[in-house]
Amino acid sequence: MRPTGVYNVHYTQEMEICRTKTHKILMLAGILVLTFGPLLFLSDSKLTILIIIGISIVAMQGLNILFGFTGQISVGHSAFIGAGAYASALLSTGLHFPFLAAFIGAGIISALIGLIFALPSVRVKGFYLAITTLGAYFIIIWVIQHWDRLTSGIWGLSVPRASIGGIVLDTEPKFYIFTLAVVLVTTFAAKNIMRSHVGRALVAVRDNDLAAAVMGINVFRYKLLAFFICCFYAGLAGSMWAHYIISIHPEQFPFFDSIWYLGFLAVGGMGSIMGPVFGTILWRLLSEAVAALVPLLSTSFPAFAATAYSGLSLIIFGLVVVVFLILEPRGINHRWTIFKSYYRLWPFSY
Repeated sequence: MRPTGVYNVHYTQEMEICRTKTHKILMLAGILVLTFGPLLFLSDSKLTILIIIGISIVAMQGLNILFGFTGQISVGHSAFIGAGAYASALLSTGLHFPFLAAFIGAGIISALIGLIFALPSVRVKGFYLAITTLGAYFIIIWVIQHWDRLTSGIWGLSVPRASIGGIVLDTEPKFYIFTLAVVLVTTFAAKNIMRSHVGRALVAVRDNDLAAAVMGINVFRYKLLAFFICCFYAGLAGSMWAHYIISIHPEQFPFFDSIWYLGFLAVGGMGSIMGPVFGTILWRLLSEAVAALVPLLSTSFPAFAATAYSGLSLIIFGLVVVVFLILEPRGINHRWTIFKSYYRLWPFSY
């Protein structure tokens, strides 16, 4: 939708992401603020939060392509992130791949693992698909925990620092810049995928796979493609996590994270590019708020100090998801869309 008084005169204008000069200026200004603002005004601890948010956005963008756009549920997403983390660690340490090669390789390996589980999954839907991906989670984590010669089992792996062109990403500012670049590239890629014929086919499969098949869309192929893209994004996120933490362990990829990825994707807005961004930011900021609140509660209620964080976080996350599903099932992105429409149509917003 263009602002009031602005018209399209060519088809290519309709396909532009930034449709007006003001939009382009705001987009550039936003990127500059995101690049230099945190570096100038935030401490390393705050940059750590932004890095974790960025890694989670990459993972959730992939899940959005699978669940939000294609309608294929996956409750094993954190296992594919873990597969990417271990793949990147093994490529870096065992085969001595440079970081960028290990980074892309982790995405490809995680995507190929996802295809293995996608083959039976594309024949089922709904509850049965959820159970299939649940099995994928436990199989992948079991392999990581018990293949001692390759993954060191429950002892975990040490991961080298990421290095690009001789620049070692050994500080929060350096890794933040890299994370921001990956977030922008993957989000732009997701946006363009959904603007293409592939994206339209995925949406058709989501809306009615039988009608899509009648129209000539290869449903089996596009479901596999959605799983591949989803797990590729998860592998990239896992690689980023591994090289940021520099020590990975199977316990870093819990099953509940897969549930919260789905829940906060719904909170942010499924089937929209900005939905994963809004959902991830709210999820991670709530986690930090709970972590800050727990010490205050522990002093008042010492008996609950040991389990306060885990219990309180589950309660708050669950309440947020339930409230949004009841009051705003289309998520935060729907409210953002309403605001943009009002701004663009003003003063004729009626």
